[in-house]
This record gives sequence, structure tokens and C-alpha cells, in this order.
Amino acid sequence: MTLSRRTILTGAAMLPLALHTLRFEAVAQTNPSAAAGSDIPPILFVHGNGDHAALWMTQIWRMESNGVPRNRLMALNFTDPLARSDDAVAQQGRSSTEDQRRELGEAIAKLKKRTGAVKVALVANSRGGNAVRNYVKNGGGGDVSHAVLCGTPNHGVFDWADNPGSEFNGRGPFLKGLNGSEGPEVTEGTAFLTLRSDGIDKYAQPDSRLLGKPGVATGVTSDGPALRGATNLVIGAIDHRETGFHPRAFREIYKFIAGREPARIDIAPENEVKISGLVTGTPGGAPTNRPVADALVEVYRVAPDSGERIGAALYATRTSADGRWGPVQVDPTWPVEIVLTSAGAPITHSYRSPFLRSSDVVHLRAGRALGPADTTAGAVVSMSRVRGYFGLPRDVVLLDGKEPTDVKAGVPTDSLSTIRLPVTDIGRPVAALFNQERIVVRAWPASENRITVAEFTE
Repeated sequence: MTLSRRTILTGAAMLPLALHTLRFEAVAQTNPSAAAGSDIPPILFVHGNGDHAALWMTQIWRMESNGVPRNRLMALNFTDPLARSDDAVAQQGRSSTEDQRRELGEAIAKLKKRTGAVKVALVANSRGGNAVRNYVKNGGGGDVSHAVLCGTPNHGVFDWADNPGSEFNGRGPFLKGLNGSEGPEVTEGTAFLTLRSDGIDKYAQPDSRLLGKPGVATGVTSDGPALRGATNLVIGAIDHRETGFHPRAFREIYKFIAGREPARIDIAPENEVKISGLVTGTPGGAPTNRPVADALVEVYRVAPDSGERIGAALYATRTSADGRWGPVQVDPTWPVEIVLTSAGAPITHSYRSPFLRSSDVVHLRAGRALGPADTTAGAVVSMSRVRGYFGLPRDVVLLDGKEPTDVKAGVPTDSLSTIRLPVTDIGRPVAALFNQERIVVRAWPASENRITVAEFTE
């Protein structure tokens, strides 16, 4: 069932949501007081392969909207978020399972010190769940009350004799060490929950088509994320990323950690919103979370139906050595354009739906470099869904009034779609639509090394 962004984000009405065999209703209610969430352990959110903390922004907002104090919520940035091809062999710009275990431990210690808590809860998507299991099993269980693993390939993305050193090989040493051969696959003393898709997780497929080997069995199934000894839930026809970032996932995450249903699933807007974040880069094409210095960040308020700027820049400052930008105050009803100018990358014009609450994880990475396919284009316009994939025919997905031809049907695998416009279209508005979230952008000239991106919140 398609979700209305207006319903989810503003709570204008009751939100009936039926997925798989489970059903719940989220009713917009009075925002709970902060005290209502103070009995919940501090929560550390852990991202997946190649990602960053910003993906957890909406789930953090939902936690806050249910009364969990902001200082008890934290999202980790792994320095080099991509896994090595072989976990035992050093690889530039990539991390080992031990690197991730160490950085996770440092983040847990920081959150415990900040809050004074004895234990924290961990919520992880995809590869982040590998780090959580590794930390808990190898001496860190005393720090962790709850571990929620969302779409984590606990038995591998594949189970082959090939690539034995891959972190994602079910028969490789890393996962064999975590899973053992019999008995529980979780660590006693920490409560484990796994959330998985009902068949459309791109990394839990029986056929290797999506790994470039059609017709070859992966050795895993849609049940791969489940663990013996954990509470295991199938939460419907949601994709790999949505297992962690979907509103449906939030209900189960909150319920498991808090021991009760959330008061609301929608996000309660704040009257005063301040946003800030970190600028990172993709040296050699590999995404990292290392800070980028001397990057210019500009923020503009824009008109919702045209993408045209309203007034002067709300913010225009270069980053220092720590890569941080902001804060800048915005209104929770304003769509915005964020322009990132950094060395060696295209000038990226990112258009965003209104920020309903404050956030310090509005992290920025420049868009991809313009390539041969873009040389004759007047403008290059993309739409991006960072918290999930575009699913056809599951979702309504339109860019400039047309269903994209570069988004594959079936199992959702694509989070980016791009069109190229002629020179005569430079400067005109272009609408991007994902279900009921609509963002209007302006087509900037590619000849000036500029690209335009509509980044969906949901």
C-alpha cells in the first residue's frame, strides 16, 4: 500500500497501513513530553555499506516525536563505510570488520558518557548489523541492551566457494564465526530483533541475477536475515533499505526497545528548525565519511511549485578542516535548495522537501562527476531516494512527467534516476514525484559543471 508523505510527515489524518499479515494504525496525537521517552535506553543508529548517518534522520525525528530526548539519540558515521573485497586484505578507502567493530565501540562509549547510561540500544541497517553482531559477540555485550538488525545479510548475500574472504559470503570466516554451526546465533544478555522483507530485499534473493550471475543460486533466501534465538519479523513488501528507514520499521524498532507501542508514527514539526551536517567526498569514486574542507555550502528558500529561489541565501559559508556546515535556521514549511561547491566535483544543486525538525546529520556529498553520456546535455537532472529504492510497479515514480527508463521493474534496486535535457530547457522547472512527495527543481547548465538533484525525504 502506498504511503502518503503528507500523512506520514504532518500527521494530518489517521494513517492506516497494511503490510504483509501485520496491521497497525498510527493516530496523530498530542506530542508526548520528553519524560515519556526518558525510560528508554539511549539509541545509537548504525548505517550500512557506503552510507552515512543522515539516512537515520527521519527515524530520529520519529523517536523525538515520541518523547525520546534528542541527547539520547545518536547516529554513527563510519570513516570508510565500504567493505573490503577481502576482509583480510587492506584496501584504500575501505574498511574491515575489525575497523567497524572498533569504531562502533568508540561511538557506544561516547553515547554512554554523554548520557550516563550503563547500556545502549543499537539499531542497524544492512552491513551495520554485521558490526553490531561482531561487537556484541566479541566482548561488548555488556554495553548493549537491545540490538535491532534491519535487512542485515546475517547469512550472507551469497554462500559460495568463490570470494571466501568477503564479509558477505555466508561460508566465509567472518559470518561462520558469528553464526556457528548450531544453537542460538545471538549473544545471551542482549535482546535481538531482526526485520526483513517479504521477498523483495535485493540482498536476500535465491537467484544471483542482481549479482551479475543470472541462473546461479546464491545459497540464501529471503529468510537470510533471520537469526536463531532472535525475535524475527517479516514486515511486508519493503525493500532492503526500507527495513530500517520505513515508517513501518519504526513501529517495530520503537516497540521492541521501549516495550510499548509508539504514540505516533508521523513526525511532529518543530516551530524553530536548525539544520547542519558534514560535507564528505567520494575520492576515486568510493564514498567516505571523511570531512571535506573549504567546501562552499549555500542554502536558499525556494518556491514549492517552481523551485525558484526566494530572496538571498539563508546561509553561505565554507567548511573548515572538520567539514562541518551550519547551523542555519529554516521554517518547517519551506522547501530548500542546498548548493555544494567542492574541489574536484560538480557543483551540486540539491533540492529538498521541508525539514520538519532540527537535525545535525544533514550530511552532504557532491553528485557524481559528469561523464561521456552528459557531454551533449544542456542540463543533467536526477532524483534520489536515499532511504529506499524506487519500486516499479509498486511506487509512483515520475521525473519531468514521465516514468523513468533507468529504473528496473521487479525487485527494487535503483535509488537514482537521471534525465538529460537540451540547452533550450536550462533554467526551467522540473518536477520529481515519488508517491506523494513532490519536489520541483531548476535545470542548471551542465556546461558550468553543475548538476541538479531532487532528494526525497521518504
